[in-house]
Amino acid sequence: MASARGAVLITGASSGIGEACALRLSGHGFGVFAGVRKESDGAALQQKSAAIVPVLIDVTNGASITGAASAVATGVGEAGLAGLVNNAGVAFPGPIEFIELNDLRAQLEVNVIGQIAVTQAFLPLIRKSSGRIVNIGSIAGRAAAPFVGAYAASKFAMEALNDSLRQELRPWGIGVSIVEPGLIATRMLDKGMSTADEAERKLPAHARELYGSAITALRKATEKAARDAHPADAVARVVEHALTSRRPKTRYLVGMEAHLQAVIARVIPDRLRDRLYARFMGLHSQSP
Repeated sequence: MASARGAVLITGASSGIGEACALRLSGHGFGVFAGVRKESDGAALQQKSAAIVPVLIDVTNGASITGAASAVATGVGEAGLAGLVNNAGVAFPGPIEFIELNDLRAQLEVNVIGQIAVTQAFLPLIRKSSGRIVNIGSIAGRAAAPFVGAYAASKFAMEALNDSLRQELRPWGIGVSIVEPGLIATRMLDKGMSTADEAERKLPAHARELYGSAITALRKATEKAARDAHPADAVARVVEHALTSRRPKTRYLVGMEAHLQAVIARVIPDRLRDRLYARFMGLHSQSP
């Protein structure tokens, strides 16, 4: 793949942040391999930009990752990859007391293990060009709110893995950054709300008695906040900076609420932070 600024692979590129990254980078001189799970999603992307090359990849399937790595290696040859954007992710909300363990395993499999599996598979191509890795995290990786503990756990894990990987790859000049968005207007946000509805329906009766009012309040707060969600291209812009800047940041916050939550996580005592979250979300507190 011949391109002015080199080639990048983006996972989870069928919609939302991944799609925005694919469109922005392909429009700014990068050759883009867009990781998708369905051929129809790849075809839809190519209708928006003929410069995008879809690659079928399921980050939870080793054979799929190996096949994608082989296809990309053939496409880039000795030039290697200028960048890898680990974006694929899912969210399983709900109270930790009642979250289904299979959902928890799936959450970690996609958002943590899958990201590492992809990174391992594509690092040989990154080394060839001393390229860069950008991991799409979340402000939830710094500050966990109620009922998104599983998702936040996966993003906390990526913060640690990102830090270790950045230090481990420094001797080879491979930059590693993590992006920490707040609420972004994507299909994942909409899907997260519908997933929350489904999770609530699956709760046993006594769980709904315990958490029903809190979940309702949280849904209302999320719907209100979602109306002010930032566009996905706001994330794509910082991804481009992380891939092209002479001195990329190790962390990128996206959105005012992300900056605010980062400050709260850093300087506000835990119990005060708990009360602030409860007040913002309209949650009834039974704490002393």
